[in-house]
Amino acid sequence: MDLTGLAYLGALALSLTGLAIIDRRWRLAFWAAPKRAALCLVIGVVGFLLWDVAGLLLGIFTRGESPHMTGLLLAPDLPVEEAVFLTLLCYVALLAWRGLDRWQAARR
Repeated sequence: MDLTGLAYLGALALSLTGLAIIDRRWRLAFWAAPKRAALCLVIGVVGFLLWDVAGLLLGIFTRGESPHMTGLLLAPDLPVEEAVFLTLLCYVALLAWRGLDRWQAARR
């Protein structure tokens, strides 16, 4: 693993940090209802990881090789970056939903 392998993981971590700053500023999820937000995020990430594992076992998904991957695996053919990306995906969806819900409530 070299620095290139950490670049993608670092970009994901930086993006998650940015989402946390947005969340804190507008108190959308974790700063409004931390237990509910954590439960929502965990259910989403676990659901997507199970989907990925099922796809891997059925031969639908395969792990591609990229110099931007760390090489660290959670399971055979399941890179750690996938779990971090899925966390980012679920967090951005949660913030978007909460933001749109709040925006609609303010318009009424």
